[in-house]
Amino acid sequence: MTDFVVGDIHGCFEALQIVLKKVGFDAQSDRLVSTGDLVNRGPDSLKTLRFCYELGSSFVTVLGNHDLHLLAVARGSRLPRMSDKFDEIFQAPDREKLINWLQRQPLLLNIKEYTVVHAGIPPQWSLGQASDYATEISTLLQSNQANVFFNSMYGDNPVSWNDNFVGMRRYRAITNYLTRMRRCKADGTLEFSAKEALTPNLNNTTGFAAWFIHRRDLWGNEKIIFGHWAALGGNHGTLNLLPMDAAYVWGGKLKVLNLDTGDIFEHSARAEPNKSDD
Repeated sequence: MTDFVVGDIHGCFEALQIVLKKVGFDAQSDRLVSTGDLVNRGPDSLKTLRFCYELGSSFVTVLGNHDLHLLAVARGSRLPRMSDKFDEIFQAPDREKLINWLQRQPLLLNIKEYTVVHAGIPPQWSLGQASDYATEISTLLQSNQANVFFNSMYGDNPVSWNDNFVGMRRYRAITNYLTRMRRCKADGTLEFSAKEALTPNLNNTTGFAAWFIHRRDLWGNEKIIFGHWAALGGNHGTLNLLPMDAAYVWGGKLKVLNLDTGDIFEHSARAEPNKSDD
């Protein structure tokens, strides 16, 4: 079985079909691995969800922040934003089947020797801790407290981790690290502001840098695949670090990686103005 990893799809169903044809993806013998954010921004979130659902065991994904937002809106815990493109999903006859399926997806996966997560893993957590914390959220999503979580999920605080966190404060911190993080300090203090100006490099004045710059083990034994940070353009400087969001929905590329061979396949979009990084 060949594992193909795809970056954030964001409802760009047609582009997904084009790039899967390029790689020769065969659902009977291959597996598609997603870094999350299956929905929103692009035009065909419903088609994307249906396609991924119908792949069955030939598809695995982690939840991204846009996926969690869809779930919160679907469960009545959050009003949709003006920019959300969920109407077609909510009007679909198979809405509940798709929403229930999405809610069962994890926040972290181990694929071969790689850890797959939507945003990243903060420097103060080991890979094992990250996996355990992700399981806490997955368990919560399958419990009768899921709607309580959706009601409390939004917000930037706390901006740093404490092992003594309990309840929804703890769950929101875990979720923000795994699905929203880009830059942080070496102690894991998060930075959510000034997204357009964010760069991976260390700011010697503030101490903020891309989360992966602080993870010293990443340059040795750790291997991490992530999405979310479109401004990186899918670029990386080490085989141990595989950013997969190449900003297709903002006029960049939809990127697929053959995890067995290391071959990268891309489908380019037409240039779009007003590139964002939400």
